[in-house]
This record gives sequence, C-alpha cells and structure tokens, in this order.
Amino acid sequence: MAGQVTFGVKGMSCKHCKMAVEKALKGADGVTDAEVNLQAANVTVTYDSATVGVDKLKEVVSEAGYQPE
Repeated sequence: MAGQVTFGVKGMSCKHCKMAVEKALKGADGVTDAEVNLQAANVTVTYDSATVGVDKLKEVVSEAGYQPE
C-alpha cells in the first residue's frame, strides 16, 4: 500500500546534502520517491508501506549522516 510521510532532517545545508539524502532514500527498498526541502529542513518520502516503514526510512537518513526528527 502506498504511503507518504514528511519528517524533519537536521544537518542539511546545501545542494550536496539534499542530493545525498534523496539518493540514500531512493536506494531503499520500497521507496518510490524522496524530495528534500532545504528551506523547511525536511524530506517527503513516497513509499510502499508493505515493504518499508517510517522507522526504517529514518534509519536510512541516519546512515547517510543526517539527523531525522
């Protein structure tokens, strides 16, 4: 089942940060899209909730070197 979640991400400050977070999330199983909003310091992720959960998405962001909220 398709789901969408937006959560804050601390530690992003530039286009490289944006690309790193989006790339990490898009590489996770079940994620169909990820879009970072640098000004709002958050990311919106579209994913298959039967495959991946929000906790795993936040873990992927942490592994990329950023702090999910």
